[in-house]
Amino acid sequence: MTSKDLIERYLKFFKEKGHTVIPSAPLIPENDPSVLFTTAGMHPLVPFLLGEKHPGGKRLVDNQVCLRTNDIDEVGDTSHQTFFEMLGNWSLGDYWKKESITWSYEFLIKELGIKKEKLWITCFEGDKDAHRDTESSEIWEGLGIPKDKIIFLPKEDNWWGPAGETGPCGPDTEIFYDVSEKPCGKICKPGDGCGRFFEIWNNVFMQYNKKKDGSFELLKQKNVDTGMGVDRTTAVLNGLDDNYLVKDLWREIINSIEEISQKKYTENLKAFRIIADHVRASTFVIGEGVIPSNKLQGYVLRRLIRRAIRFGKILGIHKPFLSEICESVISTYKGRYPILIKKKKEILSILIKEENKFTLSLKKGLKEIENIEKLNGKNAFYLYETYGFPLELTEEIAEEKGQKIDKKVFEEEFEKHKNLSRSASAGMFKGGLSDASEEVTKLHTATHLLHKALRIVLGEPVQQKGSNITSERLRFDFSYNQKLSDKEIKKVEVLINEQIEENLPVTFETKSLIEAKNEGALAFFGEKYGGKVKVYTVGDPKGNWYSKEVCGGPHVSSTKNIGRVKIIKQEKIGAEIVRIYATNK
Repeated sequence: MTSKDLIERYLKFFKEKGHTVIPSAPLIPENDPSVLFTTAGMHPLVPFLLGEKHPGGKRLVDNQVCLRTNDIDEVGDTSHQTFFEMLGNWSLGDYWKKESITWSYEFLIKELGIKKEKLWITCFEGDKDAHRDTESSEIWEGLGIPKDKIIFLPKEDNWWGPAGETGPCGPDTEIFYDVSEKPCGKICKPGDGCGRFFEIWNNVFMQYNKKKDGSFELLKQKNVDTGMGVDRTTAVLNGLDDNYLVKDLWREIINSIEEISQKKYTENLKAFRIIADHVRASTFVIGEGVIPSNKLQGYVLRRLIRRAIRFGKILGIHKPFLSEICESVISTYKGRYPILIKKKKEILSILIKEENKFTLSLKKGLKEIENIEKLNGKNAFYLYETYGFPLELTEEIAEEKGQKIDKKVFEEEFEKHKNLSRSASAGMFKGGLSDASEEVTKLHTATHLLHKALRIVLGEPVQQKGSNITSERLRFDFSYNQKLSDKEIKKVEVLINEQIEENLPVTFETKSLIEAKNEGALAFFGEKYGGKVKVYTVGDPKGNWYSKEVCGGPHVSSTKNIGRVKIIKQEKIGAEIVRIYATNK
């Protein structure tokens, strides 16, 4: 079975169960600063998990693009990827555990033809915050899963969320596929990391809300959130224990690396997997408008690109090669994601530019090495971190000098670096739409007023290109070729605050995208909307309105609630993009 078959069958199965098929949300969250990337299908749906009405109704299904970087250093094994597609079905206050688990079982056994003997299940064992999930285990037993194949695990294994410090969360039940049926010699059960069991599906039951004091309360609206990784499940369905052997996802990409390097995948597994994964991820990230930099998403992108180049050097590739592999990624995914074809020229150009830049950095590193009298583990890591020097290359140079690198010291420094990176990443989960705080809601609504004001002052060609909101400030990116003058900034502020003083109502209606646009609603992320959309109007929706936009974020009920808006900073972040920061303090 191909990944295409799996995706089509999944969406069709849940559509027949009354679910609305919704498009993948952006890989870069448009209004959620709590994460750098969309790491799970739930992130774009947080407002609806908290009670907002979704245009698609209470039952949804999708194939969401995701990117996770917390395990970037684990990529190179059979199952870790940074970028991946995640199938998910959702209940927003509708069905609960029995339907969710039964349909999962039905899809796996009847639709995909998996033998139930191959399945193992894990459930939440319970703790001081929430009871043992015997409800789920009893449902699984009723479906014919033997009791000794249902394992209870603690919160660190069988609990999902919240995405931020507070918010929706709950126990989950995970479905594992027994790849080998051979005990590993240990306890041998799902979750022990022995490699025998592949997690293929996760059903999360969001029945709790975590509060700021760390306690948990029951949610008014109970939700079901499921996730099935396309790479991993397709591998399992084809009897593979290596995701990178899935033909329609990886063959063309792996073949291109073999051709460039003149090496075989089977003899260079780790390097091939890292290059393939990182170029695939980079292609999608650049396709969403990110460019390599030393901050936020741009930093992650730069790290992915440079790590791919480093492992290319290990394979003996000494010429620019990323753009060739990128071509194979685009060829592989162009059917599902035509945006990659549309932005192909831009993606290739950025990769070529960054590869050339990194090559110069490596040359500087070579000069730096000449000035190091004694190479050791500590300065080997410095070279790795500063210039991207692979340890293997530094070891070769050390050997030529009759010296030896202490790998243990290098690994200690590397571990410190990983811990710092993870801490920084975890810090991104503070605030944001994940908390749906009052301040974030006010500032989100303010972006609508700002957008309209910019179009009035600068002209209608101005279009939103992105936004990022915390409880302290809003950040708004828009198309324009130069910074605003002091006079223009003043005009924009006056326009915004006039609407706030008028205490205009903020309302929404659900309608088709075509209807919304015909009414004058702004919608600049066309390929990311579903058939039905929410249109938010500031002012009288049937009469004299100020702003009308297609949007899914949280909003205040009237502009007076926002507070007085002040633009505090602006910067040019690209040839045609300006970024504005504003507060309501």
